[in-house]
Amino acid sequence: MSAGVIDFRAPVSPEEVRARGAALRDRTPVRARDRAAAGTSRPGVLEFLESSNRGRLPHLVPLRFGRMAASPFTFFRGAAGLMAADLADSPVSGPHAQLCGDAHAANFGLYGTPRGDIVMDINDFDETIPGPWEWDLERLAASLVLAGRESGASEDDCRAAARDAARTYRLAVTAIAGQPFLQSWNAVPGESVLGTVNADGLADDFKKAARKARKNTSAKVARKWTEHLEDHEAGYGKHRFVPDPPILTGVEAGVADAVIDGLTEYVGTLRESRRNLITRYRVSDIAFRIVGTGSVGLHSYLALLHGNGDDDALVLQIKQAVPSSLTPYLPKQQPRHEGERIVQGARTVQAETDILLGWTTLRLDGRELPFIVRQFRNLKGGIDPAELEPHQLDDYGRLAGALLARAHSRSLDARLLAGYLDDDEAFEDAVAAFAVRYADRTEADHAQLVAAVKDGRLPAETA
Repeated sequence: MSAGVIDFRAPVSPEEVRARGAALRDRTPVRARDRAAAGTSRPGVLEFLESSNRGRLPHLVPLRFGRMAASPFTFFRGAAGLMAADLADSPVSGPHAQLCGDAHAANFGLYGTPRGDIVMDINDFDETIPGPWEWDLERLAASLVLAGRESGASEDDCRAAARDAARTYRLAVTAIAGQPFLQSWNAVPGESVLGTVNADGLADDFKKAARKARKNTSAKVARKWTEHLEDHEAGYGKHRFVPDPPILTGVEAGVADAVIDGLTEYVGTLRESRRNLITRYRVSDIAFRIVGTGSVGLHSYLALLHGNGDDDALVLQIKQAVPSSLTPYLPKQQPRHEGERIVQGARTVQAETDILLGWTTLRLDGRELPFIVRQFRNLKGGIDPAELEPHQLDDYGRLAGALLARAHSRSLDARLLAGYLDDDEAFEDAVAAFAVRYADRTEADHAQLVAAVKDGRLPAETA
């Protein structure tokens, strides 16, 4: 709702909002989630892969194929656009939320708040965009089946995890719908959320991941990945990254200058209280670093900065922002800047956001490219869903389902969604059935990629 149409005088009761949600079931019953996996807008697998490589650095495309070919789950992680094509003509209830856009199970992770607390939330927003809330949930559910199959879980365990994710999503929406607005808005998903969603089976994994996350700092990166220079005329300061090809490599002076100029522009995108903080640092070095699965082939840089002495290190990631792969399948949206789209999406969805998250434009090879800027590995960690024991998979499904419901409720009125979902267990049965069906579809898609690599039609490398 824009500021121009807000009416603080007109009363709106919770019952009225819920009734509007309930009316949506007449058009789209919850059982409509149980349907065929492939959509009519789906391209061929190899056609999709070719089109998704446009604009990427050509020498890194084989690495992207190699990572996607590793397993059906890794293929799925690099194929958000393919699933968006399948979801494009699916039945939806109507309301839109700010989507993660790529809400697979591995995109929920631990990170540190400005106060140093460790929380768990959605932590990847490259694909974020307003869209049907169902799309995020169905991507999560299908990913749980694929992660479970990779870890050796039974089909019953995989289906149960997908069903529990949808059920806990529904129950969490209902609970949020009954809370005071400020209480639900300010809820921080720390370790206590495990007990709330009956995911105590993950307690040891959470504690272990949190311990690692607390050690995952810029200072640690600087100790392990950089070196001190006696003669520092070769760089901007007395420290530089130690190359570790092909993952971490140095850059030419012109590229380094472009990144530093971009950091100058980035400062203005931070909230005002943080601008004085970042401008106290100075750049020591710039490097190129390959990241992710879906992001392989995009420009991604690390900036090493130093502040209050040589021991005060800060590492920033400057990552290229490209249009969300969901964009072709949604009503036309034209963001002013793709980096801004990602940052504003994260700020909308996350309970706590990196205080140094912002965006910029880099001028490289005569082109202006959008980027996001964020702290690199600032108290970050995770629980790998593909490495969980079978009996833990449904715990993870419940946790992720609740976190997704909380995330959606920041942009979509939970009362409306609770009215639509009501107390209908058929919803989670339908989501689980689709998730299993879509996992089967993904395994077939992955097999096509593997076959194309094997017979030489597509190049693949590992690193």
